[in-house]
Amino acid sequence: MDRRAFLRSGALAGLGIGLAPLAAAAQDPPRVRRRVRLGRTGLQVADIGFGSSRLGDDPGLVRHALDRGIDYFDTAESYTRGTSETTLGKALRGVRPKVVLASKLQAGADEDAGSLLRRLEGSLRRLQTDYLDVCFNHAVNDVARLDNPGWVEFSERAREQGKIRWRGMSGHAGRLVECLDHAIDRDLVDVVLVAFNFGQDPGFTQHLTEGLDLVARQPDLPRVLAKARTRDVGVVAMKTLRGARLNDLRPYETGGATFAQSALRWVLSQPFVDSLVVTMRDPPMVDEYLGASGWTRSRAGDLTLLAAYERRNGAKQCRYGCDACAATCPHGVAVADVLRTRMYAHDYGDLELARGEYARLGAGAEACLSCAERTCACPWGIPIAELSGATHRLLAPSRKVG
Repeated sequence: MDRRAFLRSGALAGLGIGLAPLAAAAQDPPRVRRRVRLGRTGLQVADIGFGSSRLGDDPGLVRHALDRGIDYFDTAESYTRGTSETTLGKALRGVRPKVVLASKLQAGADEDAGSLLRRLEGSLRRLQTDYLDVCFNHAVNDVARLDNPGWVEFSERAREQGKIRWRGMSGHAGRLVECLDHAIDRDLVDVVLVAFNFGQDPGFTQHLTEGLDLVARQPDLPRVLAKARTRDVGVVAMKTLRGARLNDLRPYETGGATFAQSALRWVLSQPFVDSLVVTMRDPPMVDEYLGASGWTRSRAGDLTLLAAYERRNGAKQCRYGCDACAATCPHGVAVADVLRTRMYAHDYGDLELARGEYARLGAGAEACLSCAERTCACPWGIPIAELSGATHRLLAPSRKVG
């Protein structure tokens, strides 16, 4: 059912009624049902990949994913303080040539190639491999980090030495579209890993929000991802569950299908997305997410579940690539990045990750505590000052809290 037909049906009225049965496709056991070409790399990967941002010492979980056909594994040197890479190294021993392995280095604007090569060597040791299929510049929010001669030299030397096959950038907060445009236009990347979910669909969210001129503020992310496709740059989506408050929709899931599957199907139905990675924490979660593998369109009932989730959580979830608030803060607070760390704390329930990421922001939202201007504004109605100040109180070191 297309969006117009859905909206005409009036099925968005209320959360507890009008939820069509969502009969899950019979999969015993659930498995990867589709593999895709990852842009110019030519790599063939599962349409749903294993996100390991919260992976602890659990090689069995990785092997469960392997048994289900997952062959794309995403990690970073910073995930669980290196444990994620170490665990993947243990679990993938003996099958390395059969999987695609991606990791990330958060390179600064002034970091030199030698430092980056040493950090790469650390990742390779933990992963027990000689090379990465894709090496991402992690969480890019400044074009200077892409233009840094040290990063350029590093990526060239690492490729010549056979330590990385393809280069990329990941992004999920402030200045995302600007950085993507810059990287794609200058041919600096072969793959992009981008925060993308149903909150980026202005036609979908406009229907749910009254009194706001959303048409003039449509997120620009779909445009730049479509451009990536025309340049044959691989596109992998992350943050696909829009905060991942998975239990919020359990009472409304019927017929065996779930909100998570609806959200993943929405992403996989977009013409400019090759595949996605999603954090997997236990075998049942792996199996649930793979219920969306193989789909290239949404199914009847999906939009109703997504609308129910949006009504409950949308007012506190930033829309990646929007950046409409960036010029409204008189103190230059990186609002999108602050709200991302809030998501880790409140939605993911991971205070360690949230505090680590918040520390990278320097002063963060400290200015929000004493701000008298309150000119910050979100066209989607997110109460920026309230949420940013509360995030600083929660995540900043106690000695710095005002």
